[in-house]
Amino acid sequence: QVQLVESGGGLVQAGGSLRLSCVGFGNIFAINAMGWYRQAPGKQRELVASITSGGSTNYADSVKGRFTISRDNGKNTVYLQMNSLKPEDTAVYYCNLDQPIMGSMWYPWGQGTQVTVSS
Repeated sequence: QVQLVESGGGLVQAGGSLRLSCVGFGNIFAINAMGWYRQAPGKQRELVASITSGGSTNYADSVKGRFTISRDNGKNTVYLQMNSLKPEDTAVYYCNLDQPIMGSMWYPWGQGTQVTVSS
């Protein structure tokens, strides 16, 4: 059974930084493209960054130049370095596949990690 565990969130002032980690257990993590998602209250979950197994990356326009996604396949871990944080980055952050397998199959969603940016 696949399990994803996110950590590293917290409360930070605008302009600050956080580094999120996502560890995958019991999966074939290393060969899949992975993504970081976020969901703010009252909003839909959105993909903010993704990384292929080979290390190619993509970012949402809202975080480009401020966030950096990386991975360590040997540790089954994906990271999200977040710099120059803004209040609008406040959300619960999750990791998962960058897109569902066969259009609908995700890994089970973890509990996420809360990021709160104060102005």
